[in-house]
Amino acid sequence: MEAIGRVRGLIWGPTPEEQKRKCNALVRQNVRKLDRDIQGLKMTEQKTKNLILQSSKRAQRNPSMAKQANQEVRIFARELIRVRKQNSRLQTSKAQLNSVQMQVNEAFSVRKIEGSIKASTGIMKDVNSLVRLPELTGTMRELSSELMKAGIIEEMVDDTLMDTEGLEEDEEAEEEVDKVLSDILKDRLPASKAKEEDLPSVAQPAEEEEDDQEEMLAQMRGRLEALKS
Repeated sequence: MEAIGRVRGLIWGPTPEEQKRKCNALVRQNVRKLDRDIQGLKMTEQKTKNLILQSSKRAQRNPSMAKQANQEVRIFARELIRVRKQNSRLQTSKAQLNSVQMQVNEAFSVRKIEGSIKASTGIMKDVNSLVRLPELTGTMRELSSELMKAGIIEEMVDDTLMDTEGLEEDEEAEEEVDKVLSDILKDRLPASKAKEEDLPSVAQPAEEEEDDQEEMLAQMRGRLEALKS
C-alpha cells in the first residue's frame, strides 16, 4: 500500500489531506522557532535589567566612577529597548502564524465540502509579511510554495527582508532611554546625558566587573544579531 501511495503521489501529486498535513507541519515548525527566540529574548531582557541595576549601584557607591557607570546604564537601556521591540515583533508574527494555520485548515475544509478551493488574499497578505521576517525567511518560503501548490495563494510572495533601519533611530531616542531607566531605577535615576559631562572621569584602568559587563553586552548584541539572521 505504501508503494502504491508513492506511485500515486508521483503521478497525481499529494492528496489534499497530505498537503494540509505538510502546511500544518511547516506552520508548527515556524511557531516553535519563534517560541525559542521569544524565550531567549525574555532571558536577555532580564539580564539587561540586572546590568542596569548593577551599573547604577556602582555609580552610587563610587562617585569617581559615576560618569562611566552612567554611560553604561544608557547603553544597556538601549539594548533593552531593542530586545523589547524585537520581542513585540516576534509575538505579532506568532499571532499571524496562528491565524494562517486557522485559515489554511478552513480552506481545506471548504475544499473537502465543495470540491474546490479559492485563493485567499488574507492568507497571502499574512504569508507575505511573515516571509520577510529574517527569523523565518527559509521555512516561510517553503510554506508559501506549498500553499501555491494547494491553490490557497496565487503567486509567490515578496521575500524582501524587513527593513529595520528606521527602527534603530527610534530605539536609540534619548527620551525613550530615559523612560526605560525611570521604570527600572525609579528614584535612583542616573545623571541625564547632558549632565554627564559635569561628572568626574576616572583615570584608572577599568575594573574586572566592568570588563565582565562589556563582555556580557557584546554577547547580548551577538545574540540579537543571530536572531535576525
